[in-house]
Amino acid sequence: MARFRNNKRKAFVKPIIRKQPTVDHVTGDKIPKSFVFARGKLPGVLRQLQMDLRKLMLPFTALKLKEKKRNNLKDFLNVAGPMGVTHFLILSKTETAPYLRVARTPQGPTLTFKIHEYSLATDIAQSQLRPRCPKDLFNNPPLIVLSGFGTGEQHLKLTTIMFQNIFPAIDINTVKLSSCQRIVLLNYNKDTKLIDFRHYSIRLQPVGVSRRIRKFVQNHQVPDLRNLQDVSDFVTKAGYGSESEVDDEAATVSLPMDLGRVNRASNKSAVKLQEIGPRMTLQLIKVEEGLCSGGIIFSEFGNVSSENKKTNEGEQQRDEEEDEQEHEGEQEDDEDEDEDEQEDD
Repeated sequence: MARFRNNKRKAFVKPIIRKQPTVDHVTGDKIPKSFVFARGKLPGVLRQLQMDLRKLMLPFTALKLKEKKRNNLKDFLNVAGPMGVTHFLILSKTETAPYLRVARTPQGPTLTFKIHEYSLATDIAQSQLRPRCPKDLFNNPPLIVLSGFGTGEQHLKLTTIMFQNIFPAIDINTVKLSSCQRIVLLNYNKDTKLIDFRHYSIRLQPVGVSRRIRKFVQNHQVPDLRNLQDVSDFVTKAGYGSESEVDDEAATVSLPMDLGRVNRASNKSAVKLQEIGPRMTLQLIKVEEGLCSGGIIFSEFGNVSSENKKTNEGEQQRDEEEDEQEHEGEQEDDEDEDEDEQEDD
């Protein structure tokens, strides 16, 4: 039996590529973008913290940034220029404690934080009865709120400016409420000189509406009324009313526009924050003028001159280690080439 070939070619459908905006409509400046990477070898737990920080910095960060042992700081800096990257978040580990450096590219300054305590996003989720992480939670950058930094000290002013500029600015008159889904809180304690770093998801719930009615409107699921005598019992029966509702006036807001099917501008809504991690306790120990180098503006240890010597010695040692790693890599490549030549002979 003859077979007929279908000569019709399938139409080529060009994929739709959504380009991210590069200019902030509020300030007119470039939208800040970031690289989150490590310097040196990190244990598995800190590697997970690195991935949590990358998710926190979404969508203007490289989530799948690949690192190699040969890469040094200049390699990341050379790539940062064409890609419009404005900030580096660098994790490192010493024998005493892990550290986080936040740097402005290409000329600094650089803030070095000592990580006293930290919890991963998975740890936060496991500690909660109902963890919440919608699919579109990381489609928009988080809001940033700083508390306790208004002491007038220079290093705290630099910390405030650095964290304010690491996320895009917002205009309260034109911002869409649907894009405000996450918030990063930084609280500075004057007594302990520690910074509490928290990451929350923002949730709005209408006040005075039962949980079952709210789920029915949002999910369009048919409720189970088999054990009820009347439809009104679904709302009025004990346990179906205003369960876990917030009546505190300080926690309620009046929305300027409708948000979803439940939260209406005519009604009041309760603002709820649910922690999604990561959680860190940081201490600012050093502020440098340049990108991980240069003069020291602030040092927690007080002796700036000796700190400069330690920094220069540490940089020289780091450069020597990187040169040794590159030399070892070149030797491995030469050995591989020699083996290939021997096999060809």
